[in-house]
Amino acid sequence: MQAPPETRVEAVLAFADDELVLGWRDSEWTGIAPFLEEDVAFSSIAQGEIGHARALYELAAGALGGDADALAFDREPDEYRCAPFVELRLVGDWAATIARHWLYETADAIRVAALMESDWPELAGLAAKMDREEAYHRMHAQMWAERLRQSSESRRFEDAVAELWPHALGLLAAGKRERLCELVGRSPVEPVERGTHTEELRPLLEEMTLVRRSVPGAAW
Repeated sequence: MQAPPETRVEAVLAFADDELVLGWRDSEWTGIAPFLEEDVAFSSIAQGEIGHARALYELAAGALGGDADALAFDREPDEYRCAPFVELRLVGDWAATIARHWLYETADAIRVAALMESDWPELAGLAAKMDREEAYHRMHAQMWAERLRQSSESRRFEDAVAELWPHALGLLAAGKRERLCELVGRSPVEPVERGTHTEELRPLLEEMTLVRRSVPGAAW
């Protein structure tokens, strides 16, 4: 089987990094979500994102001849390709967290739909599987967006959407941003692009890799 082009492997790594970092950020709500059912729901969503990251890393590792865990945990912060959007630490601000959740899941649906049409069969198959599993994430995000818009938190939610919007646009490649604008009903703005990172990424990665770094070379 012919190896996929390097550009597509890079795109898979960027997607994996997005899912891993966002999953970790979502997991920060475990034990402190505003409702018990949301404690369970957001933990489940976080687990789902990290599971998808794992599958994407395995796909990339197969193409590169490396190891999925090494791709996930052994790179330097500057080597990660995640969008700044997923790096932001929003724990403690439920309205902003839901704003990111809604924007991310809307954008992610566009990205996954495009990958389902890939001529890289393994990627297309994985994207189709992810699309089915992400249906719950999209439903949950939409439910909470509507709920907050009808509550006393409406202004805070809309302000958070406006604040996060440039970051959300930077999640997608340029050719897919117009569709995101249509779906969320917002005009295009200057996006916060990939290729730079927030100051919050390094401490997050240090926390994520603490156990792995504690015993270098161990087989987990």
